[in-house]
Amino acid sequence: MGLVLVVEDEVDLNNLIRDQLVAAGHSVEQAFDGGSAVAAIEKTVPDLVLLDWMLPDLDGLTVCRQIRQRHVMPVIMLTARTDEVDRVLGLEVGADDYVTKPFSMRELLARVRANLRRVEFDGRPTEAATEGDGGTISLGGLIVDPSAHAASVDGASLNLTPKEFQLLHLFAANPGRAFSREFLIERVWNGDFEGYDRAVDTHITRLRRKLGRLGDQVQTVWGVGYRFTRPKA
Repeated sequence: MGLVLVVEDEVDLNNLIRDQLVAAGHSVEQAFDGGSAVAAIEKTVPDLVLLDWMLPDLDGLTVCRQIRQRHVMPVIMLTARTDEVDRVLGLEVGADDYVTKPFSMRELLARVRANLRRVEFDGRPTEAATEGDGGTISLGGLIVDPSAHAASVDGASLNLTPKEFQLLHLFAANPGRAFSREFLIERVWNGDFEGYDRAVDTHITRLRRKLGRLGDQVQTVWGVGYRFTRPKA
């Protein structure tokens, strides 16, 4: 169980989510606008953030961008927007998951558990990962340390979200192996993310950008998916 920050300006809904999370064994902090959410995170870093898109001051996208400047905890967006372009936009600014209103509390709690579980398991070797035996991986300037949930390129730390880290760890542990989008959806999103292929593509784009000079090592395999090629030493 973890500490969850609920950012929702509808007081009744915020309190309902709080009560359900507490009943499920989580600790909860509440914020009712974007400014107080940012302040709450700087005071006490939560394990996960439930973030409403439409807030009265800073909107959820702006808050998510600010979170991603310094933190890597999972962010689940809550919104009544249903268009694919909105889901992709949320992913592009750093959200890890997306729940559309109205939603059932059972679904929300399941997504909270799933995202917290992924963070917990990020430091453990995946079934597909063999190189490095689950320990630190070093490839041509890239270092991935699953036990510390840390990665760097040429000594510069990478500020990765949990899903970006999972993707990089999987790729780096299996250089040269092509992974289909379906496999990545099943492995990283447990097959339950509504964005599907676009979610994978968006996260890959963000990961390439953060990898800097090594971004091109994440290659598109047409008709299949993606692979990470071993960088030159």
